[in-house]
Amino acid sequence: MNPDIQRGLIPRDDTVRLIGALDALKAKLLHAFEQLELLDETGRVPATPSYAELLRQAADAQALSLDVVRMTADFARTAHSTNRAGSAVLAHLATAATLSSHAAPHFAETAQTALSLSRPSSPTDRTYSENRMCIDHATARAYLRRASESLHAAVEELPGPPRHPPLLPHAFPTAEPGSCAAPAKRRVPLVRAEASAPASPSQGVP
Repeated sequence: MNPDIQRGLIPRDDTVRLIGALDALKAKLLHAFEQLELLDETGRVPATPSYAELLRQAADAQALSLDVVRMTADFARTAHSTNRAGSAVLAHLATAATLSSHAAPHFAETAQTALSLSRPSSPTDRTYSENRMCIDHATARAYLRRASESLHAAVEELPGPPRHPPLLPHAFPTAEPGSCAAPAKRRVPLVRAEASAPASPSQGVP
């Protein structure tokens, strides 16, 4: 192998260990994304959401973020982080560290808002608080998912057989009128390639 090309790669044994560590942490982030829930089985915010449970979710997300930051810092201190493959891996790790660090504050905001639901309020105020909780919680989970995707991208930079991104389950239940669930991803309509036929004179615009 050309020495210049070889210097751009990470030694095989180190690569295998790095892939194992990245895959393990990626799985933890994805598991948290799937398991940390706010809505009940009907797709609504519970009448009395548990502040302690929601704060525990913030703590779990903080611990995961710390794991990502530590892995990123440890890799940045190695000589591998300066070669071609390593610098690409480090870029994805840095993105994962940033994304994961944003999850815990949004989980904490969700928990703080939950406390306000125990106080008397108008139906409008409660609806506003529930919607705010949904947005914060969905945002927190999205940061965990995106951090997991960044770790997957880091693995893809390393030599080895092709690896496919994990299949994500539907994150949120279908919303009913008045319920609180994240909006479905907008689908972009397909546009026909051929030009539309001009309107006939009888179809003129008034």
